[in-house]
Amino acid sequence: MPVLGLGTWKSKPGEVYDAIIEALKIGYRHIDCAKIYGNEAEIGAAFTAAFEQGIVQRSDLWVTSKLWCNAHEETAVIPALQQTLKDLCLDYLDLYLVHWPVAFTAPLAPKTAEEYISLDELPIIETWKGMEAALNAGLTRTIGVSNFSVLKLRDLVSKAKVKPAINQVELHPYLQQNNLLDYCNTEAITLTAYSPLGTSAAAQKVEGAVLTTLRDNPVLTSIATKHACTTAQVLIQWAIARGTTVIPKSVNPERLKQNFDSINVVLDTEDMMAIAQLDAHFRFVDGTFWTMEGSPYTLANLWDE
Repeated sequence: MPVLGLGTWKSKPGEVYDAIIEALKIGYRHIDCAKIYGNEAEIGAAFTAAFEQGIVQRSDLWVTSKLWCNAHEETAVIPALQQTLKDLCLDYLDLYLVHWPVAFTAPLAPKTAEEYISLDELPIIETWKGMEAALNAGLTRTIGVSNFSVLKLRDLVSKAKVKPAINQVELHPYLQQNNLLDYCNTEAITLTAYSPLGTSAAAQKVEGAVLTTLRDNPVLTSIATKHACTTAQVLIQWAIARGTTVIPKSVNPERLKQNFDSINVVLDTEDMMAIAQLDAHFRFVDGTFWTMEGSPYTLANLWDE
């Protein structure tokens, strides 16, 4: 799996086609998708065009997608994956992930607590059996999870026939997840960093302190100035230097190129030590959208913290 990929979350229909074509021309060979992003059909059209134009061959690409939370029953996994393959115009995926350790019956997201299914009713191992069946059927070459804690990973590893190869989680200097990284390293599970640049939202308050956006953080901007690069490039290279894969998202051609060129930035020990001090255990994607009144999911049992 290429250590640097293109994320497609929030890439709007009408924009993502051109972004994929441009990214493939720049040199991206790792594209991260998901059913819930609502843009896989347009991405599939871009893949088809890229193959036909000779920009890239299917064998050159690493394509990831994700199982949505309404298809966690063992028998629902393969049909969900088959629909994703149809939308992406592909015969197989390189990686299929369980998107969240959350289950429900609603097509997109629950509007009532009654639509949720607890993990006691539908354990992750039942979903994982469907993932293993998809792997055995040749529909995906690798299987993994997303948004899983150490506790959930450890439980799954103890029960699975095929260990998850990847855990995709939010990861950036404000949420460094050192314990999770250490555990995954001991189990040879690769961590993939989503939201590696944070968000462009206004400053956030955390336990009385104010966090700037990552792009405006003075430590990071100073390191960027030192290396004559952008703050985004520092953030991406930091993720790579820690041994994780990273999937920044953009539809802007200039930023696509800048992000890709992050592979040429070299951070030194002093840089890494300075960034290590920024950890605030702060999530931009905190999971509160799963915790309506009456839901079996709480922030405590979602993140196991």
